Amino acid sequence: MFNWKFWLGAAAAILMATCIYLVNQHWPYRYRKVQPLLEQVFASRITVSAYHRIYFPHPGFVAKGLTLRRSAAPDVPPIGSTQDLIVEGRWSDLLLFRRRVRLVDVKGLHIVIPPVRSRANQEDFPTGSSMDFAGPAMPVEQLSIHDAVLDLLRVNGGKYTYPIRQLTMRNLRQGQALSYFVDMQNASPTGRIQARGSFGPLVPKNLGATPVSGKFTFTDVNLREIGELRGALSAKGQLSGALSAIEVYATAESDDFAVHLGRPVAVNGWLRCTVNGLNADVVLHRIEVQTGATAIDVRGNVMGSANAPKATDLDFAVKSGRAEDLLHPFLKDRSPITGVVSLNAHAHLAPASDQVKFLERLRVDGSFVLPRERATNRATEKALTGFSKRAQGLRNAKETNGDPAGDVLSSLEGRVTIRHGVVSSQRLTFEVPGAEAELNGWYDLGDGKVRLIGKLRMDSDVSHVTTGFKSLLLKPLVPFFRKNNAGALVRLWSPARPTIMT
Repeated sequence: MFNWKFWLGAAAAILMATCIYLVNQHWPYRYRKVQPLLEQVFASRITVSAYHRIYFPHPGFVAKGLTLRRSAAPDVPPIGSTQDLIVEGRWSDLLLFRRRVRLVDVKGLHIVIPPVRSRANQEDFPTGSSMDFAGPAMPVEQLSIHDAVLDLLRVNGGKYTYPIRQLTMRNLRQGQALSYFVDMQNASPTGRIQARGSFGPLVPKNLGATPVSGKFTFTDVNLREIGELRGALSAKGQLSGALSAIEVYATAESDDFAVHLGRPVAVNGWLRCTVNGLNADVVLHRIEVQTGATAIDVRGNVMGSANAPKATDLDFAVKSGRAEDLLHPFLKDRSPITGVVSLNAHAHLAPASDQVKFLERLRVDGSFVLPRERATNRATEKALTGFSKRAQGLRNAKETNGDPAGDVLSSLEGRVTIRHGVVSSQRLTFEVPGAEAELNGWYDLGDGKVRLIGKLRMDSDVSHVTTGFKSLLLKPLVPFFRKNNAGALVRLWSPARPTIMT
């Protein structure tokens, strides 16, 4: 009698034995076979301290204590290490001899990039080395990196640290685009970056032509880490283009922006720029910042050597803005004046250096016009109105006590420069009905010292600008202040000028 159960069991056993034999002979997760794949993924030579296979629920292996090296020089330290690495496949792919990896999972990756232009950096990243990277030959469906840290070492011994909570890449294979998601912390200014999008296909011989796109957010940005700024910033945007010319559009806002001890104000704006992903150069096509009722238009660039501190050049313009809006972030108390303002300025910020402070790196050249400004302090505005009337020679002129609409409007315009932390004004012109002052001045942002020198011209003589007994005392001095029979000309001065380096 034919025993079909026996023969069916025997066939199953033979089939299983054959599968086990074939799997064992062609087991793709031996370390010696997977090592080249990992070296392609990480673009480094890799060694491990421990390794063992896994079979369920997925075939693969676990490695511990990985070390990543790029340079063959024995005295150059490794660029990275990991705690754990898991490589997994699928049984279906294994039995059908399909060469692909389901998952590469990395925990505790620590990458250390040597200082720019150091011997170690040149050994690890020689010129043209990026052209050798084309992606892994074996497709990797997903690469996941958790709890990683990227350290960029600095020449002075410090470092920029970028904690990476999560980095996920899908569809890693030669000649195709991959998708990415990253959740990380920026080094300076600190803040959380989250981005997702696509990258590739990689162009090894012309890396800058590699396509890239995505969306991002940059939140909880600590502005205290930028010069004398204060407050928190949030931004979001999108990017697209080639790696060497990424077009970026972003919006940003801050509820408490201030400079040094200034009053926190709400600020928002948008920018459009082009970023070179190979050397981090930035061309700022336009930035528009809104504070109160005032819009500030900014254009410029951030340029310099690759992987080195950059120099920043910015052009600012304000048309028919409000003086109080511009001054509030800089002043602890309320703005001393209010009114329409227009200005143009160019700012140059030299590359960052540990030996040179922010104000020493800053150079500003600009001009401004306040055609109709008013003092916000009521007592000051009343005194200014009374002075204007007396300067016009009006008899019995007193400060106004009634409606502020009767106060005079003054004008202020001039040119301003900033060098080595000292603000200088040239031909600063202040005018009210009946009087005009032309001043040159200096203000040291470091110690607050001020010096003003110039001339005051009035329609009347000097005796009219004071009242009571002081007016009688000045009567004999009137001839000495007359200029071509056109009122008084008075020279003005203030305490000594601070030292200025040019």
